[in-house]
Order: sequence, then C-alpha cells, then structure tokens
Amino acid sequence: MKLISQEFLHNIAPQLNLLNTLGGGVAQPQVRVQKREQGVVIRVSAPSVRPETFHVVLNNNRLDVFAEYRHAAEEQLVAPLFVQTFELPVELDLTRIDAEHEGHELRVRIPYQDPTTNHREINIRRR
Repeated sequence: MKLISQEFLHNIAPQLNLLNTLGGGVAQPQVRVQKREQGVVIRVSAPSVRPETFHVVLNNNRLDVFAEYRHAAEEQLVAPLFVQTFELPVELDLTRIDAEHEGHELRVRIPYQDPTTNHREINIRRR
C-alpha cells in the first residue's frame, strides 16, 4: 500500500526547498575575485542555480550579486538563494561593467578607468 504518491512528492519538493531557504538555508556559491591587467573579474560559481535567477545590481560603488528562488516563473513569492556585496574601488570604470553566464558560472567584468580621462587642466576664470 502506497501512502505517498510520486506526484505528491514531485509537487511538494519545491515547496520544501523554498521553506528551507526561508528558514535560513542558503546556497553556497564559490566566489572568486581576480585582479587582471585590464580590470577585475568577479566569478560566481553556483552549479545548482539556474542562469535566469542571477541578478547583478550596481548602486553607486556597491555591486550586489544575488540569485533568487521561485517555484514558477510567474510566482510572486521569492526567496534569496545567496547575496554577495562588493564595495568597488574608485579606479574601476563603472560605466563599462559587463556580465555573462556560461556553464555554471557568472562572470562580471569591470575594467579599470583610463587614467588620462581623470587628468585634465582646469581653466581659471578671470574677473
């Protein structure tokens, strides 16, 4: 005699995962920051996280990288899987940030600013 059907288990598993996440369980991505000659590359490896759940948000010099869990795409109930915040130094060009997801890894590239664009002589007005 079967007490629990396969269909029931299939339907309840995402809700249990969501409740675990809401109860404090989180995904543990591997985050690496690489300084290169051209700029900085932030790599976030999270094999169990789908690419469409990643978000990269820039607010002034603060970069938030996070992923969220939704049981269905149209569902309103959302739980964070992980959040990583980076305080970006002033020598990075925040207007040229690039992000891409390939395989199981999100890569965010932030180039350094061109040092010649910040150096200019200021005209002195005469009265």
